[in-house]
Amino acid sequence: MDLLHAVLLAIIEGLTEFLPVSSTGHMIIYSSLAGIAGDEFTKLYTVNIQFGCILSVLVLYSRRFLQTTDFYAKLFVAFLPAAVIGFLLNDFIDSLLENVTVVAISLVLGGIVLVFIDRIMREVPRDYDVTFPEAVKIGFFQCIAMIPGVSRSAATIIGGMFQGLTRTQAAEFSFFLAVPTMAAATGYKLLKTYKMLQPADYQTLLIGNGIAFVVGLLAIRGFVGFLTRYGFKVFGYYRIALGLLLLGLMAAGVKLDVV
Repeated sequence: MDLLHAVLLAIIEGLTEFLPVSSTGHMIIYSSLAGIAGDEFTKLYTVNIQFGCILSVLVLYSRRFLQTTDFYAKLFVAFLPAAVIGFLLNDFIDSLLENVTVVAISLVLGGIVLVFIDRIMREVPRDYDVTFPEAVKIGFFQCIAMIPGVSRSAATIIGGMFQGLTRTQAAEFSFFLAVPTMAAATGYKLLKTYKMLQPADYQTLLIGNGIAFVVGLLAIRGFVGFLTRYGFKVFGYYRIALGLLLLGLMAAGVKLDVV
């Protein structure tokens, strides 16, 4: 993978990580269309640049992270289901990262949910924070996003709304939950593969994380305002259109799976 591909993947990660459109799915699609080989460094890179997005959350919501231990305890119980299931199914999840068909189907099904979620879930303003039982349930919703194309952001936001959170509250808790989840994923992947890295690879990772950080900052700010004003429908239609396009290309004989 050359530097240009690395930069473009980092931009895609920063733009899509916090949107309900699946950052992993978009990176798989780009890798396939660009002919990027699905080698170990590419897999590490697409996971590791999530660290830049983690930093963007910590910067934008620094005051929220300077709270009582209760805040961190809720993040921990929400993170735990994904940590356990992700560890047990790590090899299977890695195999799905090369399958564009799974991404396309997940995009369509998730898009249908987003088109109707605003009608199904009526917002009721509440002035209290996420409870421990709600945090655990949101954590199990997050596990659905282990399927490429589902979107961790979409799964956790929808999970939060099913617990009675407003769209903004659910989105912010999704951002917060991304920190331990992505930190664990990037750390675990790096621990497994760091011995194969060359000095130039570390430079590529540093550049990618820096770009993902800056783009992530802009994406979070824009997303919260857009979500509050317009809801999820636009994202739903986008997902459906992209998923159907991919399925159409594959039906026409275009090979898109990462090799």
